[in-house]
Amino acid sequence: MDRSSLFQLIQEQLDPEQTGFIAVENFTSLAEHHELQLDPSKLEMLLALVQSNEHGDVCYQELIELLNSKRSSSFRRAIANGRRTLQREILLDETGLGVYKRFVRYVAYEILPCETDRRWYFHQTKLCPPPVFMAILTVVQIIVFMCYGVMLNKWVLQTYQPDFMKSPLVYHPGHRAQIWRFFSYMFMHVGLEQLGFNALLQLMIGVPLEMVHGILRISLLYMAGVIAGSLTVSITDMRAPVVGGSGGVYALCSAHLANVVMNWAGMKCPYKLLRMVLALVCMSSEVGRAVWLRFSPPLPSSGPQPSFMAHLSGAVVGISMGLLILRSYEESLHKQCSWWVLIFSFITFLLFAIFWNIFAYELLGVQIPPPP
Repeated sequence: MDRSSLFQLIQEQLDPEQTGFIAVENFTSLAEHHELQLDPSKLEMLLALVQSNEHGDVCYQELIELLNSKRSSSFRRAIANGRRTLQREILLDETGLGVYKRFVRYVAYEILPCETDRRWYFHQTKLCPPPVFMAILTVVQIIVFMCYGVMLNKWVLQTYQPDFMKSPLVYHPGHRAQIWRFFSYMFMHVGLEQLGFNALLQLMIGVPLEMVHGILRISLLYMAGVIAGSLTVSITDMRAPVVGGSGGVYALCSAHLANVVMNWAGMKCPYKLLRMVLALVCMSSEVGRAVWLRFSPPLPSSGPQPSFMAHLSGAVVGISMGLLILRSYEESLHKQCSWWVLIFSFITFLLFAIFWNIFAYELLGVQIPPPP
């Protein structure tokens, strides 16, 4: 039975008057006595949804969305508050899994705090499309770093080389009119230490997040951290350049860590307390290194060293926008009021930063280092 025939069968037999609601008893009978060609886990969740409704009916549109592999917030609440529990064994007890499925199960327990969500992801995930955004971004950053390393013959503290700041990718306050620099700086790095730290986090945290939440949401979160980083530097540290993808990396990491803390009891990843402490120590150390580099004498002839404010602004983006994204697994963001509040706040910040970059430097008489 194809999808359109299934929808027609449900509507004709269960909702002939097109009221928009279906009686629980009627749908349960249809599911149990007709050969619905559905995934067993999806059919089990459908039955859990309809049997958890105390009013004796269920929304037709909600069933259609679930059959199309979509879930609304009301579905999440129905499963969480329903009288019927899902009987399938937890994922950790499943045996005979291949390498890919074991990795998918590992990702589910690393990222998702609810057993229902973990089972849904485990049964619904597909190999295509793969998590290409984080992988391609990391590879490009490594290639760019190696090219400049060979050209400058320097692999640590490359920013002390005057030719480094001549790159068209670096954000420099003297080149604010070149808009692409507010984004392209994420491909440049101070040295091997910053590149290694960012690449490691992008692969260890970014790839699993992209597998679960999809390329669109994770790339949006990463790029929001990147643009917020350069704009924040242009407002708070007006003479400093910016390099590195730390704004996007800290957006991802802070969102994931905040999600783990807020769902501490539900997260089943091993050694989560130890890993949380290690992550915070490493992130704090990287910020400390950036602060030291920004203010450490002597200054090179190219002027001030890159700012550390991109790290902090990326973390703010992660705790706000990123946390909402991670807590809305398989839910529509555009239906949530808090999402639009965050979008409005972010757009307001962007407009303020644009006007600041146009007028504030001249009005405040900021002495910008000569652009290389």
